[in-house]
Amino acid sequence: MFFIALCFDKPGQVDLRMATRADHLAFLEQHAAKVKLGGPFLDGDKPVGSMLILDCADYADARDLLAQDPYARAGLFERVELRAWKRVVGVEI
Repeated sequence: MFFIALCFDKPGQVDLRMATRADHLAFLEQHAAKVKLGGPFLDGDKPVGSMLILDCADYADARDLLAQDPYARAGLFERVELRAWKRVVGVEI
């Protein structure tokens, strides 16, 4: 089942994001079977959040995966929205 995670950074936390970025990217690579697509939201050239498309067994599985992300563990996010999602058009993921 697919899920969209919309993760919004706390204001003024670019330094925290950059300090934990390598660990975050390694985490995503480690979980590549579940993390199908992702990237940052931008305000100009400044990252201010993240969007991920996850392929997880259920909502609890997706929520638990997100909680392990180094960004989440570092307290980067002001809020996270997690929604079930169904692909209707576009490339297969």
